[in-house]
Amino acid sequence: MRRRQFLTGLAAGALLAAGCAPSEASVAGRAVPDPSAVTPPVPAPPPLGVALPQARRVPVPPGTLTALPGSGTNLALTVDDGTDPAVVGAYIQFARDTGARFTFFVTAVYDAWTVHRDALRPLVDSGQIQLANHTWDHPDLTKLSASRVADQLRRTRDFLTNHYGVDGTPYFRPPYGFHNAAVDAAAADLGYTVPTLWYGSLSDSTLITEDYLLECARKYFTPQALVIGHANHPPVTHVYPQLADVIRQRGLSMVTLDDVFTRAH
Repeated sequence: MRRRQFLTGLAAGALLAAGCAPSEASVAGRAVPDPSAVTPPVPAPPPLGVALPQARRVPVPPGTLTALPGSGTNLALTVDDGTDPAVVGAYIQFARDTGARFTFFVTAVYDAWTVHRDALRPLVDSGQIQLANHTWDHPDLTKLSASRVADQLRRTRDFLTNHYGVDGTPYFRPPYGFHNAAVDAAAADLGYTVPTLWYGSLSDSTLITEDYLLECARKYFTPQALVIGHANHPPVTHVYPQLADVIRQRGLSMVTLDDVFTRAH
């Protein structure tokens, strides 16, 4: 506040020194701006995401999920891991700034999901961001026993429940996309009945250039696509405006999985 007062005082002093004392009308609070000097406000762009009405949601198709069903203009961006808290925080800010809707597949061992709980929880509560299960510490589930598969999913389920009030069901993403009938059965016993893969990737699980990431986005941000990204490395945080441009120019609407699919009761 003191800094603001100081800067205001400097500005007023500069006006007086230049002979730009306030007019009687402005002193009286009745200043009428010159219409030629008024810049009309620029309307805010429409939000990137849309929550579909319940009546338009459909049951999850059987088997492994790799795309959104039917025709439409929806885009499901699903974001994995969370090794870098700064990237998770930037995704949260991106959602706040643009209305983007997406699904985080949480690998709960990473600190980012604890560090950003207070910022993320309201977006989860509102449904703008959905959380799903990406195991506790990202092993190849096909190399584990059924009990260890269950432990991986159970630990993240408990984390999500305790910190965010959701359990992530029915969606789970097996690390590296590796799963088989035994993995799927162990997951289903815990309520994770939908192995969720993808068709299209930002290719940013490892460090890549911003240009390559945008090339991948332009290739895979298409109607009804289910695309995978990662909250692991900074380049994605530098190109949010360009990603938003691609989505808007193509007339796409970002959705969570819960925006598209009904839940079984």
